[in-house]
Amino acid sequence: MTGLDATHDPGLRSWVASANEPGCDFPIQNLPLGVFRRRGDGRPRIGIAIGDSVLDLAECASEGLLAAAGASVQDACRAETMNALMSLGPGASTRLRARASALLSASSAEPLDRAKLVIPMSAVEMQLPAAIGDYTDFYASIHHATNVGSMFRPDNPLLPNYKYVPIAYHGRASSIVVSGQPVRRPRGQIRLDPHAPPEYSATRMLDYELELGLFIGQGSELGRPVPIGAAESHLFGACLVNDWSARDIQSWEYQPLGPFLSKSFATTISPWVVTMEALAPFRAPAARPSGDPAPLGYLYSDADRAGGAIAVTLEANLRTAAMRERNMGLYRLSRAGFETMYWTPAQFVAHHTSNGCNLRPGDLLASGTVSGSGEQERGCLLELTRSGTKPLRLPSGEERAFLADGDEVVFRGWCERPGFVRIGFGECRGLVLPAIET
Repeated sequence: MTGLDATHDPGLRSWVASANEPGCDFPIQNLPLGVFRRRGDGRPRIGIAIGDSVLDLAECASEGLLAAAGASVQDACRAETMNALMSLGPGASTRLRARASALLSASSAEPLDRAKLVIPMSAVEMQLPAAIGDYTDFYASIHHATNVGSMFRPDNPLLPNYKYVPIAYHGRASSIVVSGQPVRRPRGQIRLDPHAPPEYSATRMLDYELELGLFIGQGSELGRPVPIGAAESHLFGACLVNDWSARDIQSWEYQPLGPFLSKSFATTISPWVVTMEALAPFRAPAARPSGDPAPLGYLYSDADRAGGAIAVTLEANLRTAAMRERNMGLYRLSRAGFETMYWTPAQFVAHHTSNGCNLRPGDLLASGTVSGSGEQERGCLLELTRSGTKPLRLPSGEERAFLADGDEVVFRGWCERPGFVRIGFGECRGLVLPAIET
């Protein structure tokens, strides 16, 4: 597990004043990485979020300010994606974090052209943080699996393999988009009448899924499983994920091989990657109850059992077109804790590679819907509305069983614990556009 160091000191302050404000997502203790473009400049650049601004790492590298982090790190920060930086492993990201913390510290005595190095977030456009070669979506919340199973198999909601296998499916990396990009309502085969043929039409049951994503840092060798004890060394950091889902298309297509077009039309991720180093103060014991079957040996270590979970609070919010017209704020749909997940990030990696499948820098592993035990902790509309049978009543007077055109879904996430500074993930935002008529 990644340990604590001076960069986590709650007494640290930055010369970027907004980073010191209470409740800020991006204090100096966070330092998440992302890729941005300066407005009017077409070249993507790697940066670090600090308060309401971005530290331009490409500019820092050009000025020689990252030499203390190592030549390989300084070279990787000149790239247009984070893949090269991710591939260097946790030692490199730890050195970069330490150097960025020193540069941004209020106590720094280094002569810096601050106006050149730090740009207001309002002056940049965020990009995908990496070239994502592969995307795998897990099903790691036992609460979500039980809630969904109870709708379709009331007498047997949880399938017998769930407590042994970290269930997942391979998603479509090409349709992953960055927060703020609209999402088009998909069309597909839908069977409305179980006694009639399906029809091809726009989905009537568009849903979101509140998830946490994990980026792979250093890759793994084809044919060689990653041991559970080494799995975290292959993780670079985390982001928010909205795995948009068309439930009516899904229900018709998912047997016998699982979801396909019901998921592949779009997945939205937040632009800032909170590194595993930043998450060190917020580790938690794995949530598996003591009476449940023990994980098979390749999925178990004492260290993972003791601190393999991550305490991240995740929140899903909605604003409809009518709410925007009336200047109404976001309506919170649910809030749940990632630490309740049945399977840990290290177990994701160990299981994914257990058959010899290789992982590559920039690959994305998503957690699956994050749901808790309470009614207000359900991470998708399928659960919240019991598959549309119990629509939600919104403050605007509208009802929602599933998403309507013009609805905007906004995810937020943060970590907080006594004795440490709160850190956040920013937003994962997507607006639903109407289907294209064919």
